[in-house]
This record gives sequence, C-alpha cells and structure tokens, in this order.
Amino acid sequence: MQRKPSPPFIAIACGGTGGHLFPGLAVAEELVRRDCEVTLLVSPKEVDQQAVRSLIGIEVETLPAVGLTRGGAIGFLAGFAKSYRSAKTLFRKKVPQAVLAMGGFTSAAPVLAGKKLGAKTFLHESNTIPGRANRWLAHFVDEAFVYFHEASGRMSIARAQVTGMPVRSQFLEEIDQSSARMALGLRGDQPVLLVMGGSQGASGINNSILAALPNLVSRAPNLQFLHLTGANDVEKVQSAYAAHHRKAVVRPFLTEMEFALGAATVAISRSGASSLAELAATKLPAILIPYPAATDNHQFYNALAFVESGAARMVDQASATPEKLSQITISLLKNPKQCTTMQQALAKWHNAKAAEEIADCILARIDPPNLKRALENRTPEDNASSQNKPLNSHKTEAAHV
Repeated sequence: MQRKPSPPFIAIACGGTGGHLFPGLAVAEELVRRDCEVTLLVSPKEVDQQAVRSLIGIEVETLPAVGLTRGGAIGFLAGFAKSYRSAKTLFRKKVPQAVLAMGGFTSAAPVLAGKKLGAKTFLHESNTIPGRANRWLAHFVDEAFVYFHEASGRMSIARAQVTGMPVRSQFLEEIDQSSARMALGLRGDQPVLLVMGGSQGASGINNSILAALPNLVSRAPNLQFLHLTGANDVEKVQSAYAAHHRKAVVRPFLTEMEFALGAATVAISRSGASSLAELAATKLPAILIPYPAATDNHQFYNALAFVESGAARMVDQASATPEKLSQITISLLKNPKQCTTMQQALAKWHNAKAAEEIADCILARIDPPNLKRALENRTPEDNASSQNKPLNSHKTEAAHV
C-alpha cells in the first residue's frame, strides 16, 4: 500500500508590526486551504501576540528578535543570534520546504536558517522603498514578491513578481455599511470618520484630529467618529470627544478591522502598506498622513503612489493644520462624486488573488508539477480575475542595484 505523501511544510516569518503580520496571515490562510502545514514566526511584541491568539490550524512560534534602533545595535545583533539559533532548532525538528519572509526584523534569521537546511526561500516587500531587512535578504532568497513595482528595481534580486498585497479573507467579503456601524455601537444612518494610525496608533494623527475637532463638529453636525488611538492616547481622545458631545467610538486597537473600514465613509490614516492594501480592498476614500520618521521616508512614497493615481489625498503631518485637515475631510464627506472617483482608482490597487498567486509560486518551486495542477484547477472566474492586476503590475527580471 502506497504511503500518502506528507503535506508541504512552510514557515512564514511575519512579525514585528501589523504591516508585516497581517499579509503573512493572509498567505498562511491560503496555504492552509491547500492542505499545507504552516508555522508563523512572530516577535514577542504585544501586537503579534494579540493578533495570533485566536488562530486555528496554524502553528505559531515566537522568536526572540528585536528591532534595530538608534544606539541599539548590540541588542539587535544579540536578538538576531538568538533568533537564528531558535529557528535552526525549530527547523531541525521539522525541516520546511519553504520559508517566506514578509519583511521586518523577524525575517532574516528564519530565512538563513531555512536556506542552510535546503528550503526554498522567498520574501514579500510591501513598500515602494524596500526595508533594510529585505534589501539584505534579497541577496539570498530565490524569489521576491512585491506590492509596488518600483520596489523590484531597488533590491539586488534576479527574479521579482508584482503580486499585489495579500489581505486577510475577511476583507474580500462585502460588508453592509449600516450593519458594521451598528455592530461597533454607531448609528447606521449617519456618516463615520475613521481615524487610524496603524496597529500601534499614531499620536501625531491623534493630536491633529483633536486640534481639528471644533471645525469638524461645527461643519458636519451629524458626523460620527471611530478613532483607533493606540495604547497611550485613549483617555485623552475620549475626553475630547466627550467635551464636544460627539458620538465617538474610541479604541486603542481593533482586531476586526474589516468592520471599521466597512463602517467608515472616509478614513484618515498612516500610509503603511498593509493599511493601504486594506483601504484598497474596501475601496475606502482616505486622507493619508505619512509617518514622518519612517525609514527612508517610505510611507511618503507609498502615499505618493496612491495620490498620483487618484486613489487618495495626502497631507504632510507638519502641515496638517486644523483648517487644512478639516477642509479636506469635509470636502470628501460632502462630495460623493469625488469619493466615487477615488474608489475607482483604489480598485486598481487591489488584487484579490494576491495570496493565491504567492501560494502558487511557492508550491511550484517546492514541486513544479504543483504549478500545472494549480493552473488546471483555476476556474474561468479565477483566470479573469488574475488579469486585473494592481496598478502598474508586471513580472520582471529585476535589475541589480
């Protein structure tokens, strides 16, 4: 009797920030759907631990990695060494056929440990300007996947594919706006401004909104607020809305982001790649305020790509005066035609099959006949959808830099 082959085992290093974690979760979901065994490798940070707590069917391992900060090189190197040893120990118990790095400080050690044991290695770069970890890892991996086509030419890698940004399955489903509002404790028939600063919040955005609040309240009397503050500013923000007698739901963090984006009329957001991908998936018009201290100013260039395509508006944090921010917000809230134009542009940045295309490539590298089977199993609808690539999408043999 012939033994049934064991399922492919794939490790995904995706911790450190929500922008690395959530796209990794999307790919993991797709691989599990194809009967693969998947282990997520995350950091000890609370954002990672909270997000993976309720996962089913996906193993999670925490690596002792730490980010590289100014003056923290020794701690970073010590964390890298510990993370490499932990990954190597883990992989010796069960060797992965592939390791996918989603960027960030948890990525490098698992890729190197997996490569040493013969695994195929991949990375996904979500920003226009690749992060330091991915620029370094690009020299070692077999293939890269990117969201913005510009990123492929900024890494020393021979093979890169524009797949778009994977988003979790809940963002691919239609959500009734009124129901989403009521589920969050808001009125279903009144507009909602969503304020978010990424998975850890953004004090700069919080302060800008509070400064603009009197203008917003006077010019849009029925406007409701859904404000995700991060852990540090909750009480301050709650007090400000209460002082203006304004209907507002204020949370430090929301796991069910699909309801937040589904409930909103307009968003004010940072321009991390994961946030942009979720805005594109839900076609939510947004005013982007890039994080000014982001490495290589990558959030500005992410936002610029959306703005140049007509998919968003952008305000520099330093120039986000109360008058300017409230004026742009009100103009979007009161101009449905402008919002419709932005939604059409946002649709071009969303590839609903991004996770599937990444899974196709990984499985084909592990076992080339998988590519033939994957293509044979695609429906006509799948094939039609795959033609609707993200803006400026193409496959490239990337130039070395």
